[in-house]
Amino acid sequence: MSISPSRAAGLASAALDYRAARQDMIASNIANADTPNYKSRDISFEQALRAKREEIFHDNTQQLKMAQTSDKHLAFKNESSSVVPTLYFRDGHMARNDGNSVDIDVETTEMSKNSIMFNAIIQAKKKDGAIFKSVIEASQKVN
Repeated sequence: MSISPSRAAGLASAALDYRAARQDMIASNIANADTPNYKSRDISFEQALRAKREEIFHDNTQQLKMAQTSDKHLAFKNESSSVVPTLYFRDGHMARNDGNSVDIDVETTEMSKNSIMFNAIIQAKKKDGAIFKSVIEASQKVN
């Protein structure tokens, strides 16, 4: 069981996972830039994150709840996630004579945008952690 300061922390962790997966996919596209008939691929990050947000912030009333026999018991938190990002082929790019549709300019631009977003999420998680750390340190000084 993990302790999470807020539900948004779980969403940020999922966002990091999806951004890392997208970075791997873009790197794979760049690595296959000279592979004949290779079609550039991408991950639908926004769709996966939207589904994860719905999973975290909205209670699914159609799901069977675990019985709790005492108020002192910890609440059950389902750690497994059913949200999987959608993989798709990028269209709209002209394939070269060998059938490869990887455009290095597009891939490096997408990699840069993804990297910036990944770093922004890391910084937000660091600030969030620093806030909770300062609260814990302040409460230690009170005693």
